[in-house]
Amino acid sequence: MSSSETPASASSSTNDVNELAEMLGQLSTAPTSEECDAIAREMGAKLLKDGLINLKTSNILATLESEATNKKSGLAREGALIGICALAEVVGRPSEPYFAPMLPMVLDLYADKGPVVQDAAARAAVAIMGIMPSQSTPLILPLLFQSISGPGKKWQTKVGALQLLADLSNASPIQVGIALPEIIPIVKDCLSDTKSEVAAQAYKTMLRVCNVGGNPDITRHLKDLCDCMAHPEKVPAVIEKISSTTFVADMHGPALAIMVPLLVRAFNERSAHVQRQTTIIVDNLCKLVKDPAEAGQFLPDLLPGLERVIEVAAAPEIRALATAAKNTLIKAGGATKIDPTTLPGSIVPSETESRTVVSRAVSKFGFFPSFFDPAKHHVAALSIVLVKEENLSVREWNQIVTPYFTAFMPPSDAASAVKAILEHYIELDRKINGEQNVQDDEEGEELCNIDFSLAYGGMMLLNHTKLRLHRGHRYGLCGHNGAGKTTLMRSISLGKVDGFPSPDVLRTVFVEHALQGEEGEMSVWDFITSDSNLANTPKEEITKALETVGFTDEMQKRQVGSLSGGWKMKLELARAMLMNADILLLDEPTNHLDATNIKWLEEYLVKQTNVTSIIVSHDSSFLDNVCTNILHYERKKLKMYKGNLSEFVKVKPEAKSYYTLAATSIKFEFPKPSFLVGVKSNTKAIVKMSRCTYTYPGAAKPSLINASVQLSLSSRVGVIGPNGAGKSTMIKLLTGEHSPQEGTVWKHPNLRIGYVAQHAFHHLEQHLEKTPNQYIQWRYQGGADREVLEKPTVAWSPEEQAQMETWVTGNDGSKRQVETLMGRQKLKKSFQYEVKWKNHVHKFNTWMTREKLLELGFEKLVRQFDDREASREGLGYRDLTPSAIRRHLEDVGLDGDIGDHNAISGLSGGQKVKVVIAAAMWNNPHMLVLDEPTNYLDREALGGLAVAIRNWGGAVIMISHSQEFVSSLCPETWSVNAGHITINGKTAVDESNFDDGDQPIKVVNRKKKKSRNEIKAQEVRRRLRHLEWLASDKGSPKPPDTDSD
Repeated sequence: MSSSETPASASSSTNDVNELAEMLGQLSTAPTSEECDAIAREMGAKLLKDGLINLKTSNILATLESEATNKKSGLAREGALIGICALAEVVGRPSEPYFAPMLPMVLDLYADKGPVVQDAAARAAVAIMGIMPSQSTPLILPLLFQSISGPGKKWQTKVGALQLLADLSNASPIQVGIALPEIIPIVKDCLSDTKSEVAAQAYKTMLRVCNVGGNPDITRHLKDLCDCMAHPEKVPAVIEKISSTTFVADMHGPALAIMVPLLVRAFNERSAHVQRQTTIIVDNLCKLVKDPAEAGQFLPDLLPGLERVIEVAAAPEIRALATAAKNTLIKAGGATKIDPTTLPGSIVPSETESRTVVSRAVSKFGFFPSFFDPAKHHVAALSIVLVKEENLSVREWNQIVTPYFTAFMPPSDAASAVKAILEHYIELDRKINGEQNVQDDEEGEELCNIDFSLAYGGMMLLNHTKLRLHRGHRYGLCGHNGAGKTTLMRSISLGKVDGFPSPDVLRTVFVEHALQGEEGEMSVWDFITSDSNLANTPKEEITKALETVGFTDEMQKRQVGSLSGGWKMKLELARAMLMNADILLLDEPTNHLDATNIKWLEEYLVKQTNVTSIIVSHDSSFLDNVCTNILHYERKKLKMYKGNLSEFVKVKPEAKSYYTLAATSIKFEFPKPSFLVGVKSNTKAIVKMSRCTYTYPGAAKPSLINASVQLSLSSRVGVIGPNGAGKSTMIKLLTGEHSPQEGTVWKHPNLRIGYVAQHAFHHLEQHLEKTPNQYIQWRYQGGADREVLEKPTVAWSPEEQAQMETWVTGNDGSKRQVETLMGRQKLKKSFQYEVKWKNHVHKFNTWMTREKLLELGFEKLVRQFDDREASREGLGYRDLTPSAIRRHLEDVGLDGDIGDHNAISGLSGGQKVKVVIAAAMWNNPHMLVLDEPTNYLDREALGGLAVAIRNWGGAVIMISHSQEFVSSLCPETWSVNAGHITINGKTAVDESNFDDGDQPIKVVNRKKKKSRNEIKAQEVRRRLRHLEWLASDKGSPKPPDTDSD
């Protein structure tokens, strides 16, 4: 009794102890299991009320353990196990440090002679496992291993421990996955146990623990892998099966823990065939290991096997494959064995350090009996686990750790102690990892402060990261393509981010380029009013919002589909404004906006002092002018930096790629254009638009007026102008997507054009279920580019169909009707075409010149034939195989494995643009048309694209609002304003070299080269003539020397 206790309280305490002791005695004498359970639960309630210290003062733990091992009384053993089960369930997590060490004893009782004792032991073991958080898995596994492989363990105990281990894989899959390198050898030994029950349960457990790997490529082979562990002679057959698998998913620790032991065993096989297949599997597997820490933990085990194959393999091919695999392994980071806890920047403490931190935090709240040391040691061990997981979330630490301290501290003190421990590791993380630049002292109302993780499919994008947002701040979200920027914003808008405030507390609006399909048929006004979130918004507010972003009364009546990309984005912004969002999520808001509208958007966002913005943009100047903070993806964490992009680059110089067009890690390479017949100079025109005017159906005025332009192979043209000025319309006329109502568009008959549209994804909308590789195969499998054959201009108008019915007078005077064109061949500087006549067999086909067919009005027929032939000619340089397409996709910066195996629907915006560019360049075009190429590509990808354009040998014409991109590549600019075009800069077309295919061909007779004898005879005649002139009268004119004399 302490000096502060009164006699009354001491008496009460004594009575409690006596009452608990009495209940404890009844456990072993209760006549039924139900009564025993009721007594134990009453004891648990009393412990919760009076404190867990009574476990010691009433000698409960020692008594339960003693009774559970009482060999003389089965009733005592059953009562003790029922007591352990009930107390664990009632008291819960605070009792774990005291009951978990009893687990081996409980498992031993699985082999008790009495069935009721066996049943009670099973329920007690499940109860103990049930009160543990998943983070306790590394602490409980040694106890299970002790029961599985300990000396003298009976088969029932082994089976029970294996069952608990299998169940643990469901309850704590992440932790079991991390521990697989330790688990697999233990379970593997049981696969060959002489007791069939143990071997059978070991096989079931192995399947379940290996299934936590979550790798779909391995999951399909799990049964074979487990068979292989039990029967090593099956290794060659399993390797044969796995070698036919194409590995796609990223390889993480659990998957490597399963595969590496098998591959190490396979390298010991003598068969050259098995060694060859194993080498190929290792090469493919290493390419998918993205985490250097995981690579250093597992891959070094494969290095000796590879080196042995390189040294002793008889076949040169196998040695070459092994050398390539070794290089891949080293590149992935598997050259040396690494302990993840010793990596630079690791803050994982030792056991002693962790216990010191916990003791220091607890001691601030008083002195506590040594009975509670197991609880403190347990918290110290859990701290190590949480730090290893890089989990420094306040919310999760409170949920996981605080209950252990409530066993001997008030809840408020327990929470404070946990906070002190966590703050120690947070501060340590900042010091070691140089996070002093991270700013937490932000001004303004805090909107959210959460810790969360984010995954997409089987890929972890963010792992236990922190997000803290303040009202009125503008956050630039930066990271490489595919890091998960858009996924994060979409998850926030859909309420899928754990801990983020609900929509009724914090309204978020996601603004992206998503106006497609049926929405395009609506008017601007109907599009806004059709939104269910704006059903009660007054018309005056809607009108005001639309006018704010520039929509006049006339424009509000236009169809959404007729708007340019810039106006569509402004329409999305207007809708977001009407929703009165607390947080605006802007995904590439400057895409398609001209300089004027970008300036307007910058000013608008800066004025919104009550609205927080999270912005993804590849426009560095926009981020500089708008952002107050930068959120940067670093090692699956979000790191906060104060200031705009310029300030961020000062702190993180390696992020300079956001500022410059330097392709530091991404290289694009375009295929060389093939030869164009008749074009011997890079300055000779290959396409020309003359005095063209075009008006969209239903529009009041033309989008393009009297436009005349031309391009050569060396052209690098930037098209600039405000939104809606007619830039994309002009491009569509040049490429043949539209036909002008006035004027003509001429292009070289063999010209192939690669076209990447403003809304680049429209190329892919019908093929989202295909992989990029499959899409290119589909597009070109018929021997021609299907997108060329499916252009709107391919459709025949009634006038053009009527033209095909006209009669043509042949050379023999007979009249015939053209059915189709069968072939084409060169004729001087033009072409002639083989004409198939209606109702005549092929032997009556005749050849007609291009000029004659155009004169007769068959322009549509000729151009369609030219497009088809040009496309086929380009494909003649290509091998349409998956391997060739893979190399081509890699040439434009798309990972080959993504191109082969990932559906287009799951790609990021930047990756989709690369697919479109690759598809456009597949048939070796002579001219590349890029409408807003900078949309969705990050800075490094833009650098790669810029280098490829600079080095390419074909013509390039691009529309872009990125002044930096255009000015660095294009010496010639076409300024489009209100449908009129002004050409500035240095043109790359020599007017004298332009050969208009619509003009008649002039045949020039070349001079015949004289022979040597003819030249001598000519010199003799000239000499005689000169002598005659010298002998003539003075003043006689000297006869001129001519080529004809």
